[in-house]
Amino acid sequence: MKPVERLLLESREAELRQLAKEIRRNVIKTVYHARAGHIGGPLSATDVLTALYFEVMNIRPQDPTWEGRDRFVLSKGHSAIALYCTLAERGYFSKDELHTFDEINSRLQAHPDMTVLPGLDMSTGSLGQGISSAVGIALGAKLKQAPFHTYCMIGDGESQEGQVWEAADIASKYALDNLTIFMDYNQLQQYGWAGSNGRVRQIPVLQPEARWQAFGFHVIQIDGYDMQQIVQACQDAKQTKGKPTIIIAETKKGKGVSFMEGDYLWHSRVPTDQELALAMAELEEGAV
Repeated sequence: MKPVERLLLESREAELRQLAKEIRRNVIKTVYHARAGHIGGPLSATDVLTALYFEVMNIRPQDPTWEGRDRFVLSKGHSAIALYCTLAERGYFSKDELHTFDEINSRLQAHPDMTVLPGLDMSTGSLGQGISSAVGIALGAKLKQAPFHTYCMIGDGESQEGQVWEAADIASKYALDNLTIFMDYNQLQQYGWAGSNGRVRQIPVLQPEARWQAFGFHVIQIDGYDMQQIVQACQDAKQTKGKPTIIIAETKKGKGVSFMEGDYLWHSRVPTDQELALAMAELEEGAV
């Protein structure tokens, strides 16, 4: 990756970091209130979502179906709560609605449903299928000569699905330089073979940069919590012509809360009263 050009003023970078912190707090509080939901993966993806919705994407929250908007597909749909909290913070709907998460008839289901909630460009949840939809959206834009850019986020565990690589092959074949994919590379999944201490899992995808390069992608590796790097990578991706881009964002499951970080048990656990209080205190005091 090129040296960081500091595209963001320090004040703007601090503002984005504060927004990410607020979104992270709402993720935990929403899961606690609903007594259900994923928590580790959403916390790992929060900063990238914050940068996309508050700095990078061309969108109009008050006109969510505006034809010229950039599109976003959350292929790792089980991290929907992070996307909901980001959309609420951005003004697509009231943050009070987060309290309905996972309830019957709520617009905020455990996986995104584009038919009921403004701001969603695709319904997702079945692993590996969201990226295929994003490739289709980008290909359609090419054919129609529409100027918008399509972004997609996939998980590293999700990348064990063969459909991810079928989609990658098509994106490369049609030179979809209007498509940028983020890989949330937290290197931890719920299922797999336990390590020696019983609390880690086998890394889902080894050497992802070589794999994506083999499929003809422009590959960028970044720190998934460095706002400067996230924004610069998005700019590099849009300036890259003739091939799609994947941005491999190195992240950590449960990011921001010490007892959640790197522990697969927090893939979808609900915090107790004491754990909620401790998590809120850590997020208030922490740098992230």
